[in-house]
Amino acid sequence: MKNCFKKLNFEGLLILTIVLIVSCNNEESPEIIETGKTETFEVAQLQASDESELISEEIINIGEDVYTTDEIQATSKGSYISDYLPECVTITTVVTSTSKEKTIDFGEGCELPNGNFLSGIIKLSYLKDMEMAMKTLSFSLENFTFNEVSVEGNATVQRMRSNENGNPQSDAVANFTGEWPDGGTASFTGNRTREWIEGFGSGFWGDNVFLISGKGTYTGKFDNVFVKETISPLRRELSCRFLVSGILEISRNDTTVSLDFGDGSCDSKGILTYPNGETEEIFLRRFKN
Repeated sequence: MKNCFKKLNFEGLLILTIVLIVSCNNEESPEIIETGKTETFEVAQLQASDESELISEEIINIGEDVYTTDEIQATSKGSYISDYLPECVTITTVVTSTSKEKTIDFGEGCELPNGNFLSGIIKLSYLKDMEMAMKTLSFSLENFTFNEVSVEGNATVQRMRSNENGNPQSDAVANFTGEWPDGGTASFTGNRTREWIEGFGSGFWGDNVFLISGKGTYTGKFDNVFVKETISPLRRELSCRFLVSGILEISRNDTTVSLDFGDGSCDSKGILTYPNGETEEIFLRRFKN
């Protein structure tokens, strides 16, 4: 089911990821997973927590894409331009004596190449010395929505120009909350590491690939709390709106399940493994393709 999204007129960990918020907008009766203990998992809640990571990862990815364009232009003295953000996005830069402040404005609504629909503003700031090997990126939001989820919060990213493998790497701490169209709210806090393993500097968003690891906490409706930790790195190909492989361990109270994102196919399916060893294929998030 490989489904690469072509560029339209930027989710182009992974991310995790890691991440943001969501509450569930499932119109059907919530499916309950019996785990073999008294504890249960709602598939709808797992779908919501998965999408929260998507939102968090996408926000940070957009900011890093804007920063990377600035970095490559400054350090290579070239005219590099990323094609990830479409023309409907307006980027404004204010330079102070020590920093750069960027406003990434999606206006009333703007569709990214991978099909995600965003509105509002992402604010990004960092020191203007582009020769630094390590840089701190600060994120905040203003009137921001992601696929109809109203999102608030902030993130801080420690970005390394080159790790031990020679790849750019970022370590993010994120704290987001959001409100779903049905009025439900949720929150996501977490730490994630993302290594840019393919496509860096190519200028074409569709060949960018990342490996994501980390740990986060999702709090949904009725204060249901899930702690999620990467067991096998999550692979994110920017041409797909879903994670394509990797395994998360998800714990609620004393019960733990694992979620396998698959074999590399671009789809919204995942395989849950329960404590009793049984497995179940589920769809993640509100959309299935």
